[in-house]
Amino acid sequence: MNHTVQTVFSPVNSSQPPNYELLKEEQEVAVLGTPHNPAPPMSTVIHIRSETSVPDHVVWSLFNTLFMNPCCLGFIAFAYSVKSRDRKMVGDLTGAQAYASTAKCLNIWALILGILITILLIVIPVLIYQAHR
Repeated sequence: MNHTVQTVFSPVNSSQPPNYELLKEEQEVAVLGTPHNPAPPMSTVIHIRSETSVPDHVVWSLFNTLFMNPCCLGFIAFAYSVKSRDRKMVGDLTGAQAYASTAKCLNIWALILGILITILLIVIPVLIYQAHR
């Protein structure tokens, strides 16, 4: 195999150097010339699926986890939000939508319960203070 390569590029038996200009001209003719295949050029169509936006509610869940976390609903919502983001990264939009819907529902309940508990923690002491006065 090496012997064939050697005889093609550097002739051992001939005293003339290889003609590199001839090879260059042959390449130009091959590149600029007519195509060797008379068939019409084929085209390729790539269908790019439009990415539907699936909100994962991670920021809302993190807020509820840190500030309003009655019955650990904020933490559970955060877990579902992370699962939704993971599903979206894998390409499973149906699974991502299901986890995001659950996270949204849990976030709504955590927010409502958190606001109610906050109001009750403010109103009840005020009412007790006024009753003792």
